[in-house]
Parts: sequence; structure tokens; C-alpha cells
Amino acid sequence: MKKVKAIEQNSTGRNITFQNTGNHEIMSRPEFVSRIKNPVSVYHKDYVVKVINGVETPVSKPDKSINNNLD
Repeated sequence: MKKVKAIEQNSTGRNITFQNTGNHEIMSRPEFVSRIKNPVSVYHKDYVVKVINGVETPVSKPDKSINNNLD
């Protein structure tokens, strides 16, 4: 099951708002990035931050499952 889903994109298609599917908490992209970078965060083991076009971007850690990818 996905822990986080993207719920809003900007005009270029970049995900900018995310929601925890368990507790329904809403996070901005910078807030989600910060949480992923925190090694004690629940998000740290499932997500990574990649710099895409100069912007830190949350992505699912690569694995064989499509069930845990960001929507």
C-alpha cells in the first residue's frame, strides 16, 4: 500500500502537494523533502530525494513493486 500520494501538481506537472494515506496529513514538497532527508523519519526508508531540473524532488525508492510508487 502506498504511504504517500501526490495530490497536486503545478502547471509543469511537478508534484507540489502530498498526502499521507494513513493519517491524511498534507505536506508541501519542501516539507516532504525535509522529512525524507531525516534518517529517523518514517518516510526515509521508502522515499529518496533526487534533484530534477535543479529542484529537490521526492521519489519512491526503486524496487520491483509498482504498488508503493508515488501516484
